[in-house]
Amino acid sequence: MNKVKSFFAEFKEFISRGNVIDLAVGVIIGGAFTSIVNSLVKDIIMPFIGWIFGGIDFTNLKYVITPGTEEIPEAAIYYGNFIQNVVNFLLVAFTIFCMVRLINKFHRKKEEAPKAPPAPSKEEVLLTEIRDLLKDMK
Repeated sequence: MNKVKSFFAEFKEFISRGNVIDLAVGVIIGGAFTSIVNSLVKDIIMPFIGWIFGGIDFTNLKYVITPGTEEIPEAAIYYGNFIQNVVNFLLVAFTIFCMVRLINKFHRKKEEAPKAPPAPSKEEVLLTEIRDLLKDMK
């Protein structure tokens, strides 16, 4: 029974750490943010890219391996969806990079001016004076 209590106490300590909670919030916000970026890519960027390339809709691009018949559906490689997902990934990665870079600028501490070296102790001052006097005697 004592092991069970210590297990749950350890779990409670783990789950209440700031890093775990931050990670959970990041995952939730990341999921919501991904849908925004997916919409940006699908509804704005990909139509623009398709227009540049002569009105191509990338999601419909495919390589038909076996044409379909009434009984058998076609076998095809839908590389247009792959292009769409690569663009989605690159935009999400770029946006996250920009956000992390911005956050790091906020958290970056200003470099402190170098502090002056501490004043020498009384013993060091006295030893320096003795050394200088001995040099003068030679």
